Formats: sequence, structure tokens, C-alpha cells
Amino acid sequence: MVRIGHNISLAERARRIRRHALRMGEVQGQGYIAQALGIADVLAVSYFHATRYRPEDPEWEGRDRFLLSIGHYAIALYAALIEAKIVPEDEIETYGSDDSRLPMSGMAAYTPGMEITGGSLGHGLGIAVGMCLGLKRKNSDAFVYNLFSDGELDEGSTWEAAMSAGSHKLDNLIAIVDVNQMQADGPSIGVMNFEPLQPKFEAFGWFTQRVDGNNIEALVEAFDAARNYDGQKPRMIICDTKMAKGVPFLEVRERNHFLRVEPHEWTEAIKIVDSQVSQ
Repeated sequence: MVRIGHNISLAERARRIRRHALRMGEVQGQGYIAQALGIADVLAVSYFHATRYRPEDPEWEGRDRFLLSIGHYAIALYAALIEAKIVPEDEIETYGSDDSRLPMSGMAAYTPGMEITGGSLGHGLGIAVGMCLGLKRKNSDAFVYNLFSDGELDEGSTWEAAMSAGSHKLDNLIAIVDVNQMQADGPSIGVMNFEPLQPKFEAFGWFTQRVDGNNIEALVEAFDAARNYDGQKPRMIICDTKMAKGVPFLEVRERNHFLRVEPHEWTEAIKIVDSQVSQ
């Protein structure tokens, strides 16, 4: 596993990921910044504790695959890829621009380290199942991590993939669902009540944990338990996160699925994140 700058704490990695995301959001003046801020801790643990990769060789065959099913979370994953030195930091200013390698929705053909093209929701877990089956046929010891959203729990394809993963006993699959309780149409369980979530995945044959997705210590324990679980089951980490975590005046905004932020507010948000510097 990669440990780039191992003397830098995971909390500091998460802070930097938030800052990179805010800088990209400022370029466009709007976007899915609340999701990026909320999922930053999960991405910090994913890229700087859990997954195996080579920054200089994003297509290294021995890498763990990190799949972003939620294409509109691309701003968050770009921030992690920048912090991991897979994407140069000077590309931040190109975010969402013509000919940029950082389009507003994630596309595998454009961005180093972007494993799949997201967009229409509900496809990532199915792709992950196929990828896990392929890696097993190649006798690879790589894991596939798949990050998807609570909104994707509304899609039947997600549950078909969950059943398939359990049926095939895909112990090389670690799925992560971001339960931030917000979709484009409003609060998630108001759109489609998917609770109780943990026993549902357990019934599909998954080793399942539920944690505070903004608690780094809890995330480290959950990722370690998932990777080290001694059983022929796919692994699920349900992460309860807070939209816009770390920027209080954005946290309290209603319907913050897609945020339009005033120019002075970007400056204030970055200032708040900069004040959170850790070792």
C-alpha cells in the first residue's frame, strides 16, 4: 500500500482534499461542493491508508481499483487524486473548462486514476462486480473499492449487483455508500426509504459495517476490518456523512445538493478550512 508523506496525518489529508475541492468549485462558482466536503474524510482514508496504487503509474496492474459510481462527485475524487500526486495541482484552475482533464462529471477517458465513467446513477456496483470477477480469474490479489451514494439505493440495478456480489462471494469487493441524506429531489429517505440499511446488505450476504463517515479513526477501523475480514463475502461500509462538513455556513443551507456560492463566500470557506490546519 502507498504511504505518500506518511508523516502527514489523515486529518490533514482530508483538510487538503476539502481545500482542493473548494478551489475547483471557485473556478465555476457552483457545483457539488457539499458532497465533496462531506466525503473528504472517506477519501483521505481510502487513498492514504487503505488502497494500493502507484501515483506515477495509475494503470499499474497490481493496483487496487477505486471506482466512483457517483459521477457528479468527480470534484471530490479529483481533489483526492491531486493530493495523491496522480493529477498535478496546477490543473485545478482548468476544472470544468473545455479540453480539461477534470470535467464536471467523472469520465475515465479524461482523467488519470478515474477508473470508470459515472453519470447515470446505479451502475457502479454492477461494474465493480464484473471487475472483481475478472480479477479473480486473473488470480489477482487486488481489491475493488466502489463508492456510491444513498441516492443509488433507489435504483434496482444496485440491489441486483448487491445480490450478485453475495452470490459470487466476492471477497475482493469493498463497497462504500455515502449516506448524506440529500438527493436532488430532497432528503434521501423522503424520496425512497431504504432503512434499515445494514440488515438489508447482511441479508444479501455481505459483511457490513456502519460508521460515522466524518470520524477518521472510525473509518480507519472499518476499512481495516473490511480488508482483513476472514470470510468469503463482499464487504460494505455504510458511511453517515454531513453535507458540506467543515464549512459551517454551508452545512446549514437547505437543499444543498447543488450549491451556488457567491464569490466572497468561496474566500470565506477557504479561510475556514485553512484555519483547520493539523499535523
